[in-house]
Amino acid sequence: MYLFLKRVFDFSLALVLVLSAALPLLLGYLFVAIDTKSNGLFFQTRVGQNGKIFTILKLKTLQSDNSISYIGRFLRKSKLDELPQLWNILIGDMSFVGPRPDIPGYYDQLHGEARKILELKPGLTCEASIKYAN
Repeated sequence: MYLFLKRVFDFSLALVLVLSAALPLLLGYLFVAIDTKSNGLFFQTRVGQNGKIFTILKLKTLQSDNSISYIGRFLRKSKLDELPQLWNILIGDMSFVGPRPDIPGYYDQLHGEARKILELKPGLTCEASIKYAN
């Protein structure tokens, strides 16, 4: 029952936030696309719950030469580059709170008790990201 209620909470809150932040997200996407001279979205493969691979979404903050763009600095500092992950929450790949999803090659290679982290749905935020925000 807890997991069901958590999913309902995650979906409902993500839906409300996506709808209320649609215009800022669209503007952010357009500014980033112009600033980086590319598609404004960044896609990356991550390891999710039970080792399932999924694609995480972020606003792109790097230019083609791998330097942080002007707008990208602001987006990273304010964590607004993470807003597209609300889509990942809506479709069920992520939750609001949980361990940050890692790239393939670490979490998915764990053995024994260490693999317990894969039982959890990855989150938009976690205790570590709050504690070490700066």
